[in-house]
Amino acid sequence: MIEGRADLPITYRILHEPRAVFGLGILGLMIAVALMAPWLAPHDPLEQDLLASFLPPSWQESGDPAFLLGTDTLGRDVASRLIYGTRTALIVALVAATLAALLGTTLGMLAGFYGGKTDMLISRAVDIWMSFPAVLLSIVLVAVIGAGLHAVIIAIVIIDWTRFCRVIRAETMVQKERDYVASGITIGLTRFRILIQEVLPNLMPLLIVLLTLEMGIAIVVETILSFVGLSVASDTPTWGNLIQEGRQYIHQVPWLLGLPVACVVLSVLSLNALGDGIKEVIDPETRQ
Repeated sequence: MIEGRADLPITYRILHEPRAVFGLGILGLMIAVALMAPWLAPHDPLEQDLLASFLPPSWQESGDPAFLLGTDTLGRDVASRLIYGTRTALIVALVAATLAALLGTTLGMLAGFYGGKTDMLISRAVDIWMSFPAVLLSIVLVAVIGAGLHAVIIAIVIIDWTRFCRVIRAETMVQKERDYVASGITIGLTRFRILIQEVLPNLMPLLIVLLTLEMGIAIVVETILSFVGLSVASDTPTWGNLIQEGRQYIHQVPWLLGLPVACVVLSVLSLNALGDGIKEVIDPETRQ
């Protein structure tokens, strides 16, 4: 972090925060890979060649240069499947996390700012909803809705809005007691206008951190659902499908499990680092 340089543009400060740079770099790489998958993937991710199954990465003995990261049980190129799996992970991360943030933040702000019956109803709904095990509930929801990417996104939104709601509610209650809220009421601003124009901007640092954390959680949830066969079709390349397949042959072909696990871990760590780095830059209390 750059000490004593709060007057510099926020973009400049973010680009000089190591954690934010690391997170942005990995996120940017994921976006580029997802968008350019047809050109980056050396093979069709669904193309099978049983005579070339279980090939090791190209740099190992008996590896084939045509298959950089080796092949799976059906002779499909692992590198191509990882590249296309990035698309699924990124779509779920961006869409599900954003929708969960919108729903949870809206309800959390209403509960924290207006209080009374509004707070009681929303808080009781959160308590009831959070009493269910998250992973088990997501599996049940996807089983009821039906397998598919849309079902995974809906399940994540239905489950994880409570995470945003509870945290945003607590912070809204803190902001509600600040002098600027009382000043807004004094000069005749409506409570809704104060909530949107004054309180919401002060919640943004916290909201950004929650959003990046939720993106990582969404990737993990989609991986779990793919692992148990409740996400997209089983032949569609996803990191969860690769992990499910790789665990069966971990002793013979450890890279088949290790590579998708590394992708999941790296993406989650980078999103967490991005949130922490941005909060460090834009949160006045943290800078002090």
